[in-house]
Amino acid sequence: MIIDTHCHLDDSRYDEDLEEVILRAKENGVKAFIIPGADPDTLPKAQKIAHKFEDVYYAAGVHPYDIDKYDESFLRQYLNDPKCIAVGECGLDYYRLPEDEVEKERVIAKQKEVFASQIELAKEFKKPIIVHIREASSDSMSILIEHNAKEVGGVLHCYNADEQLLKLTEHGFYYGIGGVLTFKNARKLPQVLPKVPLSRLVIETDAPYLTPHPHRGKRNEPYYTVFVAEKIAEVLKMEVKDVENITTKNSCELFGIEIL
Repeated sequence: MIIDTHCHLDDSRYDEDLEEVILRAKENGVKAFIIPGADPDTLPKAQKIAHKFEDVYYAAGVHPYDIDKYDESFLRQYLNDPKCIAVGECGLDYYRLPEDEVEKERVIAKQKEVFASQIELAKEFKKPIIVHIREASSDSMSILIEHNAKEVGGVLHCYNADEQLLKLTEHGFYYGIGGVLTFKNARKLPQVLPKVPLSRLVIETDAPYLTPHPHRGKRNEPYYTVFVAEKIAEVLKMEVKDVENITTKNSCELFGIEIL
């Protein structure tokens, strides 16, 4: 069995066939799904989906691209919901910063402020954090450590193979492995993956994005976690079933969910 720890089922690309997508995943061994909270505008939709489907959960948070929508009081409305099992996805993303230096500094400062605020919310509500990091490893790690995120731990979504981030195993963090591992041009992640403790690996798709081989170019979906599990097993020279069992156990421990 597999848990897809990061799939945007609230994305409009699933509006026409969400039930079929979930059923197809279940038929292929996916037992639970976690919708990350990225855009506050779709959070009500994520909550509705989670309450419609027994094995779907969601998180409440604001992606670094949506920092100007951040409203702590709005997130609080969702964090008491039992089906809301994490805070995020939140973090730092320096990939598309403004060219204007003044605006660039404003955005970086605002991203850091919003990230820190969500860490504090996670600690208050005792929920793990789903962390987004892109070209901002050092700053992200510093903020997580300075704000004592180890109180709740969390997952580094779409782990970018930056080895310095392995230090966060000491702070209760797990590493989300998705379709990037299967890409033919993937070089660094297959090399770094064996350095991640097995007890800290979880599987994700980031659906509808980052579709794994052999389905690149198509809409991603939770069923495709099976290809991620197969690639992890290949890289680590393990049995696929062992990868599935270990990552599922890790996901249940991190997010406090039970799989029947």
